Amino acid sequence: MTADEPTILATSAGFRRGEHGLYDLSPGPIHHFAAELSNAGPNAKFCFLLQATGDPENWIGATYAAFAKTGYRTSHVQLFPMPNHRDLRAHLLDQDVIWVGGGSVANLCAVWRVHGLDEILHEAWQAGVVLGGVSAGSICWHQGGSTDSFGLMLRGFTDGLGWLPYSNGVHYDAEEQRRPMMHQLIADGTLGDGYATDDGAGLVYRGTRLAEVVADKEGPLGYELKRAADGTVTETPLPTRVLAY
Repeated sequence: MTADEPTILATSAGFRRGEHGLYDLSPGPIHHFAAELSNAGPNAKFCFLLQATGDPENWIGATYAAFAKTGYRTSHVQLFPMPNHRDLRAHLLDQDVIWVGGGSVANLCAVWRVHGLDEILHEAWQAGVVLGGVSAGSICWHQGGSTDSFGLMLRGFTDGLGWLPYSNGVHYDAEEQRRPMMHQLIADGTLGDGYATDDGAGLVYRGTRLAEVVADKEGPLGYELKRAADGTVTETPLPTRVLAY
């Protein structure tokens, strides 16, 4: 199945964590919503891309374990140390949802470009495969955003794929540098106007239009960030629908 039109779900939301440690995971409401957007429902084919953290085997294993509790059909694309599929294009175009994990957005975009994955993912997006992700997996589809790809102090990242012609702020309420850095980057013209998400919130784009903001619980919001002629940045909370999963 495919989405009704090209769809991207760019979020600061992800797995639910259990009580038995870092790798005790289960799919979050945002994953179930991604399946709904794909029109594939409980049997959706999910492919995970974890290049932002270098394809770590522990996270790959934890992802499969999390989804083993569901009816979703899961796979992953691995690029470290080499691709794990002979035909990456065929595999990715056969998915209902492609979900991109967090980590270094700068490394993520660079590695994708080396392997031609940027072009394949664009084709998948246009074909109706739902593209989604968290953190780096949110920023990557945009012009850029604030990132810790280069160190503990956040910096501007301006080399995103740029299919969504906006800046993107993630973890907006959870990391103290995020909000002021996004305001600074937009105010000084490093980044253009854009959108941001609190932890737990996600942006639904139909084509390049923001169609809706959703959240996996009460409280998290999405925001519109706009620069005025005098350089000040206006932040507007957006109506945010809580997902019922």
